Amino acid sequence: MIGSLEVFVVLIATLLIFGPDKIPEFTHALGKAVGDFKKAQRATELGLNDLDLYHDVGKKDVDRKDVDRKDVDRKILEMAISSGIDVRGKSSDELLDLLADVVKAK
Repeated sequence: MIGSLEVFVVLIATLLIFGPDKIPEFTHALGKAVGDFKKAQRATELGLNDLDLYHDVGKKDVDRKDVDRKDVDRKILEMAISSGIDVRGKSSDELLDLLADVVKAK
């Protein structure tokens, strides 16, 4: 277990090595890397290669025509049914959350 003294020493060493101007850039890059890792982990756990496109539809660089939402929704629905999840009245996002819970439980 890491104690407060160890954290303090690491923070001081980081400040001395990188300087105060580089720390925000470093933490931003670290946060982005952790976020990308979690996103890839979730996509892998659910077995959906289309998950990245499905969630990036709102961004400028992804054209809505490139993503066939019906196919993605159908795949999510099929996976939920095969996992024994009651799909009545649930959106695709709700089904994704339930599928993630099923995967975590295994």
